Order: sequence, then structure tokens, then C-alpha cells
Amino acid sequence: MKTNWTFAVVAAALCAGPGYASAQEFSLYTGPLTGEHSHSYSWSMDYTEGFGRYLAGSIIWLNEGHMPDHHRDGPLVQVWGRLPLMERRFVVALGVGPYCYFDTEAAEQGAGYSNTHGWGVVYSARATWYSSQRWTANLQLNHVQVNSGPSTTAVMLGIGYQLDAPDTPGLRDFALPRTHKVTNNEITLMAGATILNSLDSQASAAEAIEYRRGLTNYLDATLGYLHEGSGSSARRDGATAQLWLTRAFFNDSLSLGIGAGAYAAIHHGNSNENSDMGDGILSGLVSVSASYRITPHWSARVTWNRVVTRYSQNTDVILGGIGYRF
Repeated sequence: MKTNWTFAVVAAALCAGPGYASAQEFSLYTGPLTGEHSHSYSWSMDYTEGFGRYLAGSIIWLNEGHMPDHHRDGPLVQVWGRLPLMERRFVVALGVGPYCYFDTEAAEQGAGYSNTHGWGVVYSARATWYSSQRWTANLQLNHVQVNSGPSTTAVMLGIGYQLDAPDTPGLRDFALPRTHKVTNNEITLMAGATILNSLDSQASAAEAIEYRRGLTNYLDATLGYLHEGSGSSARRDGATAQLWLTRAFFNDSLSLGIGAGAYAAIHHGNSNENSDMGDGILSGLVSVSASYRITPHWSARVTWNRVVTRYSQNTDVILGGIGYRF
């Protein structure tokens, strides 16, 4: 299942709180999508950072909706050439980058489904208007080119927010460098839901505990234990380890991160079988997380995880909880 409302929760956290931050932008996009003899919708969550007046980079999660026999989404990275006009209030840009997609497909033989993984390229054109209150209005054209499965084209409208307080409205060239770590030490307890990436999207409860430590000004590491529940056919629990690219905003009250790592499912089976499965012990884990500091020691965190398997048991694990920093 492609968990649309998950990203709305993360997006709401991005726009919380007053204060000063670095020069980055966060945007949400949605619009109609056309594939091979099919029509659906597309949406994306976009974090963009400037590398100069004419160059920028983006980390994006792209969802291509529900095409017939295909539910495809995944992360991509794009490099943008951009041209600021009208005293930097209007910007046109062209972007390109690799797309690592996860696709829930109808099985070729009879009923059922399969989770496939692959690579593609996304070509984009974007026009952005910068308001006087940090908000941006965006129009974007995406073309997704893949070797296996349908290629798609989408026209999307977007709304964005500058995570900076510019002196004058318009494009910012660079982000300010950080002088200290985003995280020192943090222990977080979380609970939420596991959703199987199948055509029926079975759901069950999930719980996790996580220890996070900052390694550098931009890099965190986490160790944790994840329990995916016993109500779906993807019943698993085990240890997790990830590295995270992190940023902090609003006087370090809000932190954002994207992580990747491994998930060792120590127990693996379904609700009627608790036996281990050798092929299912080690899986990939891709995550997006937002944390808001309530007090100097306590924080609230929401995390979305994609468990990536080799045996068509991918899941979305959506978690929220309370952390203690020390």
C-alpha cells in the first residue's frame, strides 16, 4: 500500500514552530498521471537545497498512484539547473536524476501479487513563484522512464515552504553550514501500524524502540528493535541498524532525516506460524523521520519505514512516539 496520509503527517511537522533556520525548501506536489493506456494520479514530497544561484539538489519521495496492475513509488535524487527571474521571485528549473522504485504488481500466473524493485530516470521541469511569507507556488512536469513496467508522465501543482526567514522574498542560493551535531544521544519508544504492500494492504499494530546518536554535524546512526505485529501475513520482528542524513531547523527545534540500513528479522512467519525463514532474515530498510523538541530533553518523533524484501513481503511501518535526549 502507498501510504499517502503518512507523508501528510511528516509534512505537518515540517511547518511547525517559529524561528530561524537554514536555506532549504520543502514542498508537496500532486496531479494527474498518464501511463501506457492508463490514467491515475501522482504525488511527491520534495526537499530542495541550493548549491549556488543556478544549481540545486533535491531528495524526493515519488508516488505514481494506482495504475492497473502497478502500485509504484520510491525515492529519487535530482540535480537541478535553475534560472531566477523577476528579482529572484520567479524561478524556472530543469532536473534529472535516478529513481529507485518499489512496485506492487499483479502476479503473472493467477491471483496474487509480487513486490518488484528496479531503477529508472526521472526528468522534470519546474516553475516556482516565491511569495513574501516563505510560501511558494509550484508547477512541475515529471516524466518517469523505466526499463521494466510502464513509463509515466505527470503534471503536478505544488505548495512549498522556505525553511529560512529571508530578508527579502525570493530564491536563496546556499544553506548555512552547521556548527554542531543535530543529535547527541536519543532513546525513543514508538508505536503505530504495519501495512503489507499487497493488493489488499493488510494492516496490523507495530512497536519499536530506537537508540540514536549523532556521528557528525549531518550524519546520525540508529540501532533499534522493530515488531511488525501478528495480524498480517508479514509477521516479523528483529533488529534494525541505519545511517541517517539529518538537518535541523527553527533553532534546532525541528530535525528531519532520511535513513537507509538493514533489518534482521529474528522471528519471521505469519499469524499462524512463528518459524524462521532463512530467505527472510535480512531485509533493507529505507526511512523518513521528523522530530520536534518539546523541552531540552524530550521530543516527539514520527517515522515512516519501508521494509524492502526479496520475497514479496514489503511493508510500510508508520510509527510515532516520544524520545529522551541526553
